[in-house]
Order: sequence, then C-alpha cells, then structure tokens
Amino acid sequence: MKRELLLEKIEEYKSLMPWFVLEYYQSKLSVPYSFTTLYEYLKEYKRFFNWLIDSGISDADDIASIHIKTLENLTKKDMESFVLYLRERPSLNTYSKKQGVSQTTINRTLSALSSLYKYLTEEVEGPDGEPYFYRNVMKKISTKKKKETLAARAENIKQKLFLGDETMKFLDYVENEYEVKLSNRAKSSFYKNKERDLAIIALLLSSGVRLSEAVNLDLKDINLKRMVIDVTRKGGQRDSVNMASFARPYLENYLSIRNKRYKAEKQDVALFLTEYRGVPNRIDASSIEKMVAKYSQDFKIRVTPHKLRHTLATRLYDATKSQVLVSHQLGHASTQVTDLYTHIVNDEQKNALDNL
Repeated sequence: MKRELLLEKIEEYKSLMPWFVLEYYQSKLSVPYSFTTLYEYLKEYKRFFNWLIDSGISDADDIASIHIKTLENLTKKDMESFVLYLRERPSLNTYSKKQGVSQTTINRTLSALSSLYKYLTEEVEGPDGEPYFYRNVMKKISTKKKKETLAARAENIKQKLFLGDETMKFLDYVENEYEVKLSNRAKSSFYKNKERDLAIIALLLSSGVRLSEAVNLDLKDINLKRMVIDVTRKGGQRDSVNMASFARPYLENYLSIRNKRYKAEKQDVALFLTEYRGVPNRIDASSIEKMVAKYSQDFKIRVTPHKLRHTLATRLYDATKSQVLVSHQLGHASTQVTDLYTHIVNDEQKNALDNL
C-alpha cells in the first residue's frame, strides 16, 4: 500500500477509536512501531470492538464510546468466546469454502490485543502515576502455534526458491522469453515497465531486503558505484545493505529510462515509480507482489517477494556458511531466524551427495 494511502487509512480507523486506543497509538509511534504494524493493529481493534458491541458485552452505541472498564472487566470466558467467533464466523473470502479465519490471523489478532492490554495495565501512567487498570485478561489466553519442524518448513520453502543458476535464469526469462507468448496489447504494457520490473526483481534477489523496504526506497538511497542501498528496517532503524553485483546492469537500465518513461520531476523522489495519466507515483507493495507472482508463475512456480528474500539468504549462507553474515544482511538482530537456511543448504548438499 502506498504510504499516502496507508496514512489515510490509519486516520480513518483512528476516527473510530476510543480515547485510550488513540493514546496507545501515540505511545507506539514514539517506539517507533511502523505505520504498517499500527494499521494492522487498528484493523484488529475495530474487529474486536465491533464484536464487543454485537455480542452485547458493551452497550456502547459505537466503537468510540466503548468504556475502558469494559476491557478491564472482560473475563477469560469472554475472550475465549471471541476466539471461537473468529474460528467459526463465515469467511469473507468468496473463493474459500472454509469457515472462520486462519490460525495465523487469530494469532495476529491476539498479539494486537496483548499489546493494547500491556499498555493499559503496565506501560501507561494515569494522573496518579499508575496504569489505568491492572487486570490483564490476555495473559490467560494462549495462542496455538502451527506445528511444523524447521526441517519440514525448509522442505516446503525450498521448492519455491530460485537457487544456484536459477536466480539468473529467472531474470533472463523475464528479460528475453516472457514476452514471446504475449499478445500485442500485453506486450505494450510489458515493454513500458520491463526495465523497472527487472530492476525490482534484481534488487530483491541481490539484497534480500523486505518488500516494504524496497517500496520505500528513494533515489538518494541507492549507490550503484558501491552497490549499497540505505533502507529503513523494522522499528525505524536505518541500515546500509550490500547488493550483489549482478543487479547493477538491471538497475542502471532502469535509471536511464526512469525520468522520461515515468515523467518524473525533481520532486518525485521515489526510486521505483508507476505512471498513470501522466502522473508519477511511488509503486506500492501490492503491485510488486502481483508482478513477481506473474513472472514467477510463468517461469517455474508462483512465489512472493518474501521468497526472493529467502532465495538470497539461502544462496548467501551456501556461499559463506556464516549465519551471522546472513542475519546482518537480512537485518535480523539474532541468528536464530537464519537456522532455516542451514536446513535448506544441508538438504541440497545431501541431494548432491546422493547423486555422486
């Protein structure tokens, strides 16, 4: 989602919220939580507060009128009823026959509520210097995590990575072969964004940055001479990220046509642009997700930008055998999350030995 639209949506949700959620929002901005995280949390609060009203637990006329005492007095049974509601309510996805939301969504909802309750019961200071209340019902609610070993997760992910020479084969396919099956009308659209699309894919595959980090890049953030980009990591920290040299020609090609192709002026600072009716805008995450899905499905298997991040991480670990280096490249504070890549690489080595 474009930053401007994201901020607009946040303001829309804030206008619905009770005063204590607005205080929570202000507090988390100072941490800082990312706008994306706060947006997702506000969506979860709206869902929860609507349920409080619909179920009769709150007699408020609207969300903004919900009293803080309602949250203080919620019982464990109440929260369990809410979780049951999430599991059993009809799916909003018309393409799905499943009832309820996924366990991942339920965990995200509970995480958002836990954060709010922790603020209200521990972090905030009222006029007397004490929290607004002390009873935190969320501490009694457990989340169910998906049971999957690291080895099983590695096996599932491995099929969706472009390892070895497949990284360059994928880029070559987009550059030289994808257009062959296109109609003349489709070719026109493809040619307009070809250099940009290749540059985005090359940047993701060569740096392993998150989708949001790529979307928010400005022109000033890229140094092709040093092959470094400056990104804003989760939590708002700035970080310099190295890129593999194979991305240079794709980025140079895009930059050579960027201003003219997308009608960019000096004030258009975003690195990756779209253009509609002569107006350039920063490309949004959804557009990149659709673009990567389109090319990857035609090449081999439909993947997400996050799988391109996994691809870089796996290739880097395979080349260096250093979890510390990989964690630094990905912007992780701990090497624990990079254990996945050791499993993928070890499986690849075993397969190679079996073929000797």
